[in-house]
Parts: sequence; structure tokens; C-alpha cells
Amino acid sequence: MVAESVISNDMTLIQNTTLIPKAIAEVYTFLADLNNHEQLMPDNIQDWTSTADEAQFSIKNLAKLALKVSQRVANREIICLPIGDVPFTLKLSWKLEEISAVETRATFVIEAELNMMMKMMVSGHLQKLVDHQVSRLKEVFG
Repeated sequence: MVAESVISNDMTLIQNTTLIPKAIAEVYTFLADLNNHEQLMPDNIQDWTSTADEAQFSIKNLAKLALKVSQRVANREIICLPIGDVPFTLKLSWKLEEISAVETRATFVIEAELNMMMKMMVSGHLQKLVDHQVSRLKEVFG
């Protein structure tokens, strides 16, 4: 796994990458359905409801969030955007790359438009979320 935070102007890019020992089509099919994403969430996520295209949940003692798939590119990328009011602009993406017929590189990226105060408050939490989801994805397919 390779965790990385990049900060430029007001855009914060938080990501982590792992190798999954499965064909890209299998990994993409799993990630393209938001019903499966509950398996990737940390313990502080509660009240999860989802369809293939939308997910709603609460982050314990923090906030409620609703996400919707805005774009799917077969065997390459899934992009989710928040629905409704959010305190900052946010984009979540899973990017997939075929390494071999039986190995896929999966990268989870959160792009957030954060001012300096918000960066200090949430960037660590977002990095933990990214790291957790990438780790869980590897476990699901491991």
C-alpha cells in the first residue's frame, strides 16, 4: 500500500494504492455496486443504506453523508459525488489498472476543496478512511 496526501491551493488530494490478486473485471464489478462498499467502511460508520448507485450513512458523532455514482468507466474508474449539502466540495474515485490477467492495481482517491482550517480538522480523518478502505478491499479479495 502507498498512502499519499498532496495539497495544492485549496484542493487536497488523499489517496492510497494496493495490488489485488484478482482480474480487473472482478474488482470493478465489486466496486461499481455501492451496496458492496459497506464491507469497506470502518467501524464508526453506522445507519448504512444503499442501492447500486447511491449510499447514505452516518459517521459516528460527526456527520451524515450521501453519495451517488456520477460516472462509471468499465474496468477503469468509479466516481462518487455527495448528494445534498456538504461543508466542502468532495469527489471520491476508485481507479483501476490491470497489472496482469490475475492482478489489479486499485487506487482510492479523495479530492476535497478544503481551506486551511478544514485541512487541519479533516485531512487526517480522510487519510484514515482511504487507508482503511484500501486495506479492506485487499482483505475482501485476499
